[in-house]
Amino acid sequence: TLQLEVSPATLIPRADSEAIVEAALAAVPDRAGLRVLDLGTGTGCLLLAVLAERTSAFGVGLDLNPDAAALAARNAAANGLADRAAFLAGDWAAALAPGPGGRFDLVLSNPPYIESAVIPGLMPEVAGHEPGRALDGGADGLEAYRVITSSLPRLLAPGGVAVLELGEGQGPAVAALAEAAGLAIRGTHDDLSGIARALVIMAPFTPEASRG
Repeated sequence: TLQLEVSPATLIPRADSEAIVEAALAAVPDRAGLRVLDLGTGTGCLLLAVLAERTSAFGVGLDLNPDAAALAARNAAANGLADRAAFLAGDWAAALAPGPGGRFDLVLSNPPYIESAVIPGLMPEVAGHEPGRALDGGADGLEAYRVITSSLPRLLAPGGVAVLELGEGQGPAVAALAEAAGLAIRGTHDDLSGIARALVIMAPFTPEASRG
């Protein structure tokens, strides 16, 4: 079990997000050199949970908020994972050019997916105490997914897998965005309530996908 510090800069980890970790572990076996990227890392909970189970993997967590990135780094250290995790602050679209180390075998994300108009009516403990930009998915709740799915073809290694957390009922719309970007849908993974909570996406094994 991970020991995680939280702060006003991050979402509080929820049991629903275990579906993302379970789907990721089912999709990606442990092997040397496995590279993992976590978009909107927050506390680092998704990335650190995967690294704890995939002991040969190295991960990068990215968050728009520098305070969240610093918190995730502290959580990595507290759980003995600092040597296999790096955390960066930056905008997803601007910061996500593949670096010298190449592309990623696994991309994780729990992006903002709540419609903007819905947020004021959320439970007070959510609307009043969690960071709005970690919740607000734009007018239709899909704004972050558009950025992510359009970026995945250049982030994923050939045959690489992305696992995205979904809001209830969002699976078909997010799958359509991924397919429009040339990605394949491997399926969904349910949370503890039986709701499709994780979408599993794969990059094709093609010469085009391997070009950097």
